[in-house]
Amino acid sequence: MIETEKNAPPLELEEAHVYGQYLLYSATEVSAVLRSAMQKGCMVTVYFDMGRMFFLTSLLEVTPKSVTLDYGSDENINRQALQARRLICTMNVDRVKVQFGLAGVRLVQFEGRPAFVGALPEQLLRLQRREYFRVSTPIVKPLRCEMPLPADAAGGQTTLQLPLLDISAGGLALMSGMEQTRLFTYDQIFDGCLLLLPDEMPIHLGLRVRNLFEVTNRAGNRHARVGCEYLELAGMPLNQIQRYITRLERERKARENGLE
Repeated sequence: MIETEKNAPPLELEEAHVYGQYLLYSATEVSAVLRSAMQKGCMVTVYFDMGRMFFLTSLLEVTPKSVTLDYGSDENINRQALQARRLICTMNVDRVKVQFGLAGVRLVQFEGRPAFVGALPEQLLRLQRREYFRVSTPIVKPLRCEMPLPADAAGGQTTLQLPLLDISAGGLALMSGMEQTRLFTYDQIFDGCLLLLPDEMPIHLGLRVRNLFEVTNRAGNRHARVGCEYLELAGMPLNQIQRYITRLERERKARENGLE
């Protein structure tokens, strides 16, 4: 299984290491963002167990000291969530990504029904700038990233080509087969990677592995999601990625408006 070593780091705020300037530490600001999300009825995805487990929920109450989440639909997952050291909650509020952690949640009764309650987060990540949105990449003709490997890492294989799942101005996520997960470890650096975007010059970049967890799709197929951050990417390569993200968003909006 992925991330089962005793010293493996817990899943943390996914982009906190990249977007530290977007972290909110004021309890007043944190509670205001969460109350706004609650009033808008935003759905919350809660991850735990190194991202291997997740469930959908919603905010029921936000006070100056606590956050209450609706109970999940799967009792087995609910029990495991109550035993988890930390839950990572992600949602979109007016197309702004919001992410926060909850430690030591407990079961309570809220208006006659079970719910999770935890202390108000000490910090909250809110990505405000449009170019920092993480957008899904095409599935039919997936983009690929070429990563160099040590000669002895994969039986003599020197490069690995993996399809992209999503991309942002701070990093990207790759899809790996379960048999390839042994090639990745937390904080591992891959120098000399090559990323090819449509209608753009090849981008040479370094990647650092920041998270790795198993994903099972609706068809029951399993794969690993390898989340990476860019290493000191700036200038023209970063502009190329931002242009591509803008193009994907424009195409998505055109499809939603029936213009394609």
